[in-house]
Amino acid sequence: MEHPAQPVVVVGIDVSKDRLDVALHPSGEVFAVARDAAGLDELVARLTPLAPIAVALEATGGFETVVAASLGAVGLPVVVVNPAQVRSFARALGQRAKTDPIDALVIAQFTVATRPAIRPLPDEATQRLADLVARRRQIIAMMVAERQRLKRFPQRRLQKSIARLLDALQRELSEIDRAIDGEVRGSPAWRETEDLLASVPGVGPTIARTLIAEMPELGRLDRRQIAALAGLAPWTRQSGQWKGRSFIGGGRAAVRAALHMGAVTAARHNPALKAFHDRLLAAGKPKMVALVAVARKLLTMLNAILRDKQPWHAQSA
Repeated sequence: MEHPAQPVVVVGIDVSKDRLDVALHPSGEVFAVARDAAGLDELVARLTPLAPIAVALEATGGFETVVAASLGAVGLPVVVVNPAQVRSFARALGQRAKTDPIDALVIAQFTVATRPAIRPLPDEATQRLADLVARRRQIIAMMVAERQRLKRFPQRRLQKSIARLLDALQRELSEIDRAIDGEVRGSPAWRETEDLLASVPGVGPTIARTLIAEMPELGRLDRRQIAALAGLAPWTRQSGQWKGRSFIGGGRAAVRAALHMGAVTAARHNPALKAFHDRLLAAGKPKMVALVAVARKLLTMLNAILRDKQPWHAQSA
């Protein structure tokens, strides 16, 4: 007697600060767990027997990284999807209502419809994530224990000792969270945005990951706004009849440094930007001015690529 085939399961997860709303496709089942160590353990225990072909969650300001790390650490096929694309998909479906369980269902439906390529994490990356997640759980457990002791010990000296230890543990937790964030954002789970950015000659993984981490607005603003956000929009010193030189500044220093690094490479190896750089030098522009202009043009290209979801092509550039 033949057994009926197991349904192919796709999971959508809506991530918020304190909880995870989970939806299963095609059954439509929804449930929620807390976004803490116990909740993540429960989520892994419920999803693992289902053997889903994809577990999708949105990139939502950093809350998703520990979740993605916890799922990836046990070998579940995690994919981080673009929230703007999910919202557009919801509008195309005529989905006006918005609650966390509905959002989780839409993420699952979006994943079924677009079938993003799931790239398994390498074994060593999976082990690194597992170790980081385990260490994070240990630090949180130590912090909980110290806070409980703080309530039991009224002596000022002991309270100061506990406070110092809690400060040290908080610093360690922040460091672990940064490491987890770097591992997840650099992993195949965070595939689409990095691939689009790295399609541009001159933009390598380091620059792409810096932009993903430091400029989530990329692709959602116009070229002037995005240049101002990066600190690459020129501004002029002027008083009365006197007009000074234009300068750049402000904005996000890490983004500007990454784009400067990309501009140096692009001015040599990106055909479109090399031609642009050479024209500026031929017109008598100082080298640094030309390089800043290349960085600004590179940023405009990257912004358009993420906006249109189309990789770089020399012809279109």
